[in-house]
Amino acid sequence: MSERTVAAARAKLAGEPGGWSRYLAFAGPAIIASIAYMDPGNYATNIQAGAKYGYSLLWVVVVANVIAMLFQALSAKLGIVTGRNLAEICREKFPKPVVWAMWVVSEIAAMATDLAEFLGGAIGLALLFNIPLIAGMGITAIVTYGILMFETRGFRPVELIITSFVVLIALCYLVEIFIAPVNWGAAALGTVTPQIPDADALLLAVGIIGATVMPHAVYLHSGLTQGRIPAHDEREKRMVVRISNWEVLIALAAAGLVNMAMVMMASSAFHAGHSDVAEIETAYHTLAPLLGISAAGVFLMSLIASGISSSVVGTMAGQLIMQGFVGFRIPIWLRRLITMVPAFVVVGYGANATMALVVSQVVLSIALPLPMIALLIFTSRRDVMGNFVNSRLTNFFAVICTVVVLALNTVLILETFGVSVPGLN
Repeated sequence: MSERTVAAARAKLAGEPGGWSRYLAFAGPAIIASIAYMDPGNYATNIQAGAKYGYSLLWVVVVANVIAMLFQALSAKLGIVTGRNLAEICREKFPKPVVWAMWVVSEIAAMATDLAEFLGGAIGLALLFNIPLIAGMGITAIVTYGILMFETRGFRPVELIITSFVVLIALCYLVEIFIAPVNWGAAALGTVTPQIPDADALLLAVGIIGATVMPHAVYLHSGLTQGRIPAHDEREKRMVVRISNWEVLIALAAAGLVNMAMVMMASSAFHAGHSDVAEIETAYHTLAPLLGISAAGVFLMSLIASGISSSVVGTMAGQLIMQGFVGFRIPIWLRRLITMVPAFVVVGYGANATMALVVSQVVLSIALPLPMIALLIFTSRRDVMGNFVNSRLTNFFAVICTVVVLALNTVLILETFGVSVPGLN
């Protein structure tokens, strides 16, 4: 970061008088992590939820977002207090075979995540400009690589670019809910009234929650906060943690509102006469005659912004995971190439792009337990966290959330592979 930004942060920690703008020196990590909760995988799930079940699954989006807030806050705290990221602490504290296994699974998860995000941006470009999907992938690759090059200039340039994408996505969906005839009363009721209309709705709810807490975001957030604003003593660390918690709350609340807006848009546009809409391409082609070409165009703009920004963040997370677990760093262009190859293979074999998004979410569900459980273990250990160890209440809620997410992910995985779950079918 620039000397000016560091000076503003240090002044805030020292208790010097100043305006709210000094808090901006601490902002960035949660905004970058929030992109994981607005990626193209969420688009497909939210569109299907709104189209098929109207506003009735909005409460699931709220629950998923609350769980995400808790774990992102814990990840940020780990980085601030220890000065190390989750992958590095795993390498230090776990046996070597466990570390290698976690690295392999986490790398696969990072690649699956970036596959979905890369494809999402490519689909948006292909639809918007009426070009082949392979051409959209090429444009997405060039743009994301260009953004990643700004990393050589420090934290701030990439953070500002990602923040711009977040603002663009939010504005797009603000426009969408004004274009779409949203039933605000039904939306409010669906937000606060838990209900599962049928077994398919339960599976969709599992998909929403299971794909919300993203493995790469849990790893990355601790890396973004480690050593960012060095705290000299416990008082300063507490202040940084408190500011970080507020940033997580604000950034992920914004991401949650965007996800709710996706469901509301799909509900108002598709539920009455097009409840079978489940794919991004179908949603775009159906939106144009229903709400006009402007609504369809805004939808694609948000999808492109989501795909490009989340692809950048996915590459950053993959690099951090590799460096943290095995102490090995590769050039960004090579990391980007490794991520792109699976996407080009999928398209080259003629596979359905939206189905590839769904499969990637299943891979994430398989990988998710590792960072969640590791984060819980380390933030509960006094030898790691000192006086910043989780309170009993925090541990209680974190364990409950972990059990819920892991149980739902297990259901999703079993159903995906055709294993019948008693009481579900």
